[in-house]
Amino acid sequence: MKNFAALLAACALPLLAATPAGAEVHGQCGNYICVMTAHHNRFVQDITVRTKDGLPGTLRSYWGNFHSPKVNAASHRWEVGYEQAGSKLVCGGLERDGRSIEDGICVTI
Repeated sequence: MKNFAALLAACALPLLAATPAGAEVHGQCGNYICVMTAHHNRFVQDITVRTKDGLPGTLRSYWGNFHSPKVNAASHRWEVGYEQAGSKLVCGGLERDGRSIEDGICVTI
């Protein structure tokens, strides 16, 4: 449990440094990935998806009509004030060797 808390803290620290005043950082982890987002109410500024085990894989993130391309490091930022009406979940997924390892790990905003 200490390793999990340390991993979440280490992943969230860069988000905290780049968030506007009043923003919140939330995260959710599955077996293989953690999804973190910096947001103020429904205004999302950042989505970051990271692997917990550090092994290579293809990551992606999605929120409303935004779907990131499949990349080795999934992180995306918006200008402060960007909102997608009705989008309450920020999610991520991981593929390795063409197979979906984990998908639908979501943070509720």
